Amino acid sequence: MRSRSQVASTVASHAPVNSPCEKCNISAMSLCHALSCDDLQQLSEISSSLEISKGVTIINEQDPANYLFNVTAGSVKLYKLLPDGRRQMTGFLFPGDFLGIAMNDCYAYSAESLEDTKLCRFSRAKLEELLKILPHLENRLLNMVSNELVLAQDQMLLLGRKTAKEKVCSFLLSLSKRAKSETGPVTKISLPMGRSDIGDYLGLTTETVSRTLTNLKKMNIIAIPTNGMLEITNLQELIDLAEGLD
Repeated sequence: MRSRSQVASTVASHAPVNSPCEKCNISAMSLCHALSCDDLQQLSEISSSLEISKGVTIINEQDPANYLFNVTAGSVKLYKLLPDGRRQMTGFLFPGDFLGIAMNDCYAYSAESLEDTKLCRFSRAKLEELLKILPHLENRLLNMVSNELVLAQDQMLLLGRKTAKEKVCSFLLSLSKRAKSETGPVTKISLPMGRSDIGDYLGLTTETVSRTLTNLKKMNIIAIPTNGMLEITNLQELIDLAEGLD
């Protein structure tokens, strides 16, 4: 295996023209955050950009985990299929999120695009080699994995202890927090997933999700101006409902 200095000597000091990283506008949230120009170029050399349409399967559960992905635009849903055919939604990914981390040689879940989506794809074998010589990159990946564990713990609380209304409110707040801007929580959020996807994620029926959203709208806590968008019009009330303080 080549040393870091040997690898670095073979590349220029700036990302090459037409590099997948050249025009990326989510680098501060993605795997490549805080990499130097040299390190970024090495990462770009093992990556490729993908543009996929809505409803396309990106990975299948139990398929060989040959690739990892960074979401750069759009959104993705993660799910597992139970032996009887039922589906359990396990998460939703947005720009900056990482996809395809596997503890063994196979993917542990399936992933499908919720809308037209852009991905940065990495060969798992090449990325693992790069991690050995780029400690900043390895630390960044570990931080992203740790964040996934925190989200999984939040999901356990959501499914196990909260009422239907608290679940839906908590879900909307989580979307707002993930889209948080420099000036504070975002009140206008993208809602690309359907009511059935939300229900599968929260352990609720589609009817219960729709009814709860309708009630929140009647209470002037949210507004749904267009399909795929939602506006939080009373953030504090939504927080109180999510925490069971209504």
